[in-house]
Amino acid sequence: MKELLEYEEQERKRHEINLKHLSNGVKFIDLKAVYIDESVVIGTGTILYPGVILEGNTVIGENCIIGQNTRAVDSQIGNETEVQSSVILESKVGNNTKVGPFAYLRPNSTLGDHVKVGDFVEVKNSSMGNGSKASHLSYIGDSDVGENVNIGCGVVFVNYDGKNKHRSVVKDSSFLGCNVNIVSPVVVEEGAYIAAGTTVTHDVPKGALCVGRAKEKNIEGWVARRGLLDIKK
Repeated sequence: MKELLEYEEQERKRHEINLKHLSNGVKFIDLKAVYIDESVVIGTGTILYPGVILEGNTVIGENCIIGQNTRAVDSQIGNETEVQSSVILESKVGNNTKVGPFAYLRPNSTLGDHVKVGDFVEVKNSSMGNGSKASHLSYIGDSDVGENVNIGCGVVFVNYDGKNKHRSVVKDSSFLGCNVNIVSPVVVEEGAYIAAGTTVTHDVPKGALCVGRAKEKNIEGWVARRGLLDIKK
């Protein structure tokens, strides 16, 4: 019975908090399905979808969309930013930025304005400048990414050598192709291009193309000689 009374009191307080935000211009898809700590600040016009959890000293700007099952803890989110089904911990997100779905911002991460961090992208103790994007399936750890940088699918910042963490820098307007490994610590200078499939272990000069992969070689008839597959001519 004690537990039931405690639960009912928590629900009463939660409903009061949600009603306060509703009266301040925050929009709820389902008023009963959002969990907000008393210390959270939310701007006018922001829409909260079901399953949202906002904790600690989280501050959300105006006219944002916080999609279903998003959790933010001790974080700052700018104006007109959209977060879909993602986790943001002790981080800062700028204005007009898109996060998710299924993105993970670990502590001490900072995203600028008009940034995109897409599905299954993890950012840890890193910064991304204005206009940069990592659309899907990448890990950005212990690094500083400049403005208007493209981070392709499958890019990994290799920040841990088994003993120590190392930090890399990718400067403005650089392009990282798919499946690139940045083995920290390295510096990719402004406007450099990293070819898909490259493992970067040394600094890349400004405006250079870095290619670090084995040359492709086709061995004709290899499959048939091995008896792996009957290929009819």
